[in-house]
Amino acid sequence: MYSAIAPLLVVASLAQAPARPDVPGERALAARLDGAIDRALAEKRIVGTVVLVAKDGEVVYRRAAGFADREARRPMREDALFRLASMSKPIVSVAALALVDQRKLSLDEPVTKWIPAFRPKLADGREAVITVRQLLTHTAGLTYGFFESEQGPYHRARVSDGLDLDEPGLTLDENLRRIASVPLSFEPGTRWGYSVATDVLGAVVARAGGAPLPRVVERLVTRPLGMSDTGFSVKDAARLATPYADGKPEPVRMGGSHVVPFGGGGIRYAPGRALDRRAFPSGGAGMVGTAGDFLRLLESLREGGAPVLAASTVEQMTRAQVGPEAETQGPGWGFGFGAAVLVDPVKARSPQSAGSYQWGGAYGHSWFVDPVRGLTVVALTNTALEGMSGAFPVELRDAIYGTGD
Repeated sequence: MYSAIAPLLVVASLAQAPARPDVPGERALAARLDGAIDRALAEKRIVGTVVLVAKDGEVVYRRAAGFADREARRPMREDALFRLASMSKPIVSVAALALVDQRKLSLDEPVTKWIPAFRPKLADGREAVITVRQLLTHTAGLTYGFFESEQGPYHRARVSDGLDLDEPGLTLDENLRRIASVPLSFEPGTRWGYSVATDVLGAVVARAGGAPLPRVVERLVTRPLGMSDTGFSVKDAARLATPYADGKPEPVRMGGSHVVPFGGGGIRYAPGRALDRRAFPSGGAGMVGTAGDFLRLLESLREGGAPVLAASTVEQMTRAQVGPEAETQGPGWGFGFGAAVLVDPVKARSPQSAGSYQWGGAYGHSWFVDPVRGLTVVALTNTALEGMSGAFPVELRDAIYGTGD
């Protein structure tokens, strides 16, 4: 009984335990993090942020800063709701792995067992076999439209990446049909390529779990962990942070549709998607939640997975299934199930320990877990892309480790 309940007590304490400013090391940490956050706000690189840092299961730093809505002068609060974008991926990946633990799903079974019509072909016309493992590791041969020009095949097929709302009422089944109509970028299992794979995985999870994806994720992940604010719909619109995009002299408030240049094309945002109950549940980009909720998920993984995953499953999830040659977050980074894994800190020029894992979200988020040092960090902003891939997450990381200038 204790082994099942103890992790819940640990993650519940994360939302309650204040940082301890009387501890000298924590005072220094707070000063460094405050400096990084204050600079980013003063330089108008971000509009608002919530940053949480836990060490060995205790929150040692927490801060909400800036604005949730700049024009309304609504200050950021720690319980602000954010559009999670790709932070949905590890949540849905955990749901899939929970089904593996329950033997309702197998990593190496073909996707067609659950989605018989999903049969994309290679460029030469051959039908390829895609497995659940390849969806989890982004080695399925799929891609994202924002890596392509406006004339790219995903755009021509009108594939949704889960962030847009170009076609209100578009169903997941129809989007899967469109994805399968486009030739694969490479033979499954031969390369790493970030993609809509987690949207496909979400459909598999729904079929294997015997219910719509939101209900399966709630049953397997968010409810057991007490992530009461996290889901595929907004629980309290008044707490939803207003999204902004990089701009000069300050970030630009997103409208109904906004495109941010990225890769070979641009990411198309439709902030209203989070409030549209007709929008299909995108496993790769469709969830909304809080920093505190996400910290609960990460802490459960760092502590061994209970009450949602077996420890052996977490070990697989957080081990590099794809090697550092893929450079999933630059040199030295491989990929596990749902997140990048640091294989070579020297090549990555990172103070993080080997075995750290991390990812982010296109609305402006970053997170990482350093299991060697017992560190768990969540940094949500409402500014894309600075909060995800700009200087801000690097400055926070270096402030945490005390390696900055």
